Amino acid sequence: MLLSRAYVDAIQDAGGVALMLPPDPMAHDEPDALLDCLHGLVLAGGADIDPARYRARRHPSTAGMTPERDATEIPLARRALERDLPVLGICRGMQLLNVARGGTLIQHLPDDLGHCDHRRRLGSFDNADHDVRLAPDSLAAEACGELVHTTKSHHHQAVDRLGDGVVATGWSVLDDLVEAIEVPGSRWALGVQWHPEVDPTSGVIAALVDEAAPRRAARVAA
Repeated sequence: MLLSRAYVDAIQDAGGVALMLPPDPMAHDEPDALLDCLHGLVLAGGADIDPARYRARRHPSTAGMTPERDATEIPLARRALERDLPVLGICRGMQLLNVARGGTLIQHLPDDLGHCDHRRRLGSFDNADHDVRLAPDSLAAEACGELVHTTKSHHHQAVDRLGDGVVATGWSVLDDLVEAIEVPGSRWALGVQWHPEVDPTSGVIAALVDEAAPRRAARVAA
């Protein structure tokens, strides 16, 4: 499994230190052993989540599943929320955040929406921009600094039924597809369906780093 360098660069550019966690069976029984190393958690993009995780039958277009990654990231997401650790889910990571809270996914958007505008060119962000409208006073709007945000999109799946305590705070102007979610009962938990790590004008990752910074400073002082 590979992770785009863009995630690391974006975190470092925002003043954070990136620590990559590979799939690890320890996450199931001892997630705190991994989370103790972090001041914030980013759930990155990637391949489709196994539909068995949300009790659905696999669609023919659902592909590239990595069960060991699901088995690591879902318990980490759940425990991070319990610990009030700042959490940011990006693309697959937003979907995983919803699944971790008991939600479900749309497995192939062209079947439901009748178009491919959310992933116009496989493997590329070329011509991938579209606008997302954000709820006023939402965490998403605060992180983006505006109520209509231009995004770089590359996904064929999306949030369907919202998980426990999850609310939608962003919608595509193309079709009202949910493109931002939050968990209001948590300290700072945001999922975005787009890819802020490849957009140098985006403030989303910097917002996560800023939220994690006081926790980091407190631990250094101690």
